[in-house]
Amino acid sequence: MNDPIVFSQEPVLLVGGAHGDNAQLMSVLDEVKTVVAADSGADWLRKVGRLPDALIGDLDSVSAATRAAIPPEAVHLITEQDSTDFDKAIRFIAAPLVLGIGFLGGQVDHLLAAMTVMARYPDRAIVLIGEQDVVAHLPARIDLPLPAGTRVSLYPMRPVMGASTGLKWPIDGLELSPGGRVGTSNRADGHVTLTVQSPGLLIILPVSERSVLQQALVQAGGSWPAL
Repeated sequence: MNDPIVFSQEPVLLVGGAHGDNAQLMSVLDEVKTVVAADSGADWLRKVGRLPDALIGDLDSVSAATRAAIPPEAVHLITEQDSTDFDKAIRFIAAPLVLGIGFLGGQVDHLLAAMTVMARYPDRAIVLIGEQDVVAHLPARIDLPLPAGTRVSLYPMRPVMGASTGLKWPIDGLELSPGGRVGTSNRADGHVTLTVQSPGLLIILPVSERSVLQQALVQAGGSWPAL
């Protein structure tokens, strides 16, 4: 990983430009001390009365008024054009957990790019928060105390195999792949345990289970090496 711009021993909130529910953003802001904006995510933060502690990106979409309101030492221009602003920001944040909001709404291509970035950093604990869902990259093993009936979707970003307990349709012995079998709209019978043989599997849960997912990821620790 690059030398961090933002270092925290507590979760960090990363705000993207796909503006969503202001009330949801403000609720998540109450949970964290450190807030980073990926480019025009700073405009959404300013709209709800908060400026980021750091602004990271190529800065081609943040408004001039918002950029001027942020102290110059908190603005970090990353000029290369081979990655998204989400990728740029993730590379320069060192924290046990990154909560990302403003990446799952808006354009579908931006959503897909964000999920691709998550698969690129399997060693990082990242939770993307949407208005209906939360998404994370699965560690080698995770324990999720979910209520029975909870929707559990597994989406492979590359061919992977694993095993499960507590799912209505177990994944034991199945190869999941982007061009083959995927694991969307499964159901929890109760407490779910997932083990994965290699990195590349994303989990999608209802946003109501965000706390469960966050706690489970932190408890699991970084189980994959950096790519």
